[in-house]
Amino acid sequence: MPTIPLPYLIAGHVGVHSAMAGLRMATPLFGLALGYGTDVVGYLVALFAVSQIVLALPAGRFADRHGLKLPLCCAALAASTGIGLAVVWPALPALCISALCTGGAVGLSLITLQRHIGRTSASDEQLRRGLAWLSIAPSISIFVGPLVAGLLIDALSFRAAFAVLGLLPLGAWLAARRSPRVPAGSTQEQRSESPWSLWRRPAFRDLLLLNWLMTASWDLHGFMVPVLGHERGLSATWIGVLLSLFALAATFSRLAVPALARRAPEWMIVSSAVTLAAVILGAYPLIGNVVVMAVCSFLLGALLGSIQPSVMILLHKIVPAHRQGDAIAMRLMMVNASGISMPLLFGIAGAWITVAGVFHATAAIVTLGGSIGLARGRRLSSLPKASSNPE
Repeated sequence: MPTIPLPYLIAGHVGVHSAMAGLRMATPLFGLALGYGTDVVGYLVALFAVSQIVLALPAGRFADRHGLKLPLCCAALAASTGIGLAVVWPALPALCISALCTGGAVGLSLITLQRHIGRTSASDEQLRRGLAWLSIAPSISIFVGPLVAGLLIDALSFRAAFAVLGLLPLGAWLAARRSPRVPAGSTQEQRSESPWSLWRRPAFRDLLLLNWLMTASWDLHGFMVPVLGHERGLSATWIGVLLSLFALAATFSRLAVPALARRAPEWMIVSSAVTLAAVILGAYPLIGNVVVMAVCSFLLGALLGSIQPSVMILLHKIVPAHRQGDAIAMRLMMVNASGISMPLLFGIAGAWITVAGVFHATAAIVTLGGSIGLARGRRLSSLPKASSNPE
């Protein structure tokens, strides 16, 4: 049986991710409607990220052992079953289980597809193109899922919204069912090495440092720009425009990565983007004109958006084929841990050193990290080109 085309697999992942995004929007509203306070609702929303952190490494090892078909089927069925529980039993315990199931399903689906693209790409160009298209799936999902959930909640009920969201992951299940079953990967080497042994690789450490700086900058913009806007008396509309321009630029810049990577090494793209992003972060609180702030938001989004596909390309070059699931899982753990911890840290720091101080301190740290990345970049630039490793 021929391998199913990549667009169908990415569309299946969009279904899983859209279900999670819609549920993440609907569950706080449903929790509040049931009479729970904002503290309980906050814990409920956190479960979506917690499950991805806890399950990332097992998911990576599972993907390394079983390839594409079984992990993607499991992700789709876990998401649909978890949301289905909320349909049958619309109560807080069921919502907690649904959040854990859908969050873990998205993590497993993403790790599986990122690994699959790396293993089946016949050239650097094919690898860049596949990862760039996969990287915009979250943006599509964050648009589709909440929109579907909101319309159904207003038109029908929460239960109806949950029921439809539970059907979305079945696209991934159908795509996986049509894919050929592949032989298990090399598990002997994998079992003999701890996932944490990857940190002994200097290039891997350098790359995840740059990835964390990108994630921290992303979290800073998403959390502190509304705070800065409120401090300056900006309207909610303008704050929304700033965040939307950032997201829009980040989405489309990812599609430009394949063309950009033909003209510059990936390590140069990552290190330069991190360093330039630090300059914008440092200047952001000094700008008084909202239009200039909008331009900065767009530029910052374009820079940070270009980093993620480039990081994934380098990750596939740095790590041996039988360890790619572990490496991708490590990165996903860092991203989700940052999403939980950094807003809390920024909030505490803002109370001590002001909002502008948080921007300047973060910019200084990111500048230092970007400089280290540029200094050590030759180590990454000497990596071999991606080779075909068909599963």
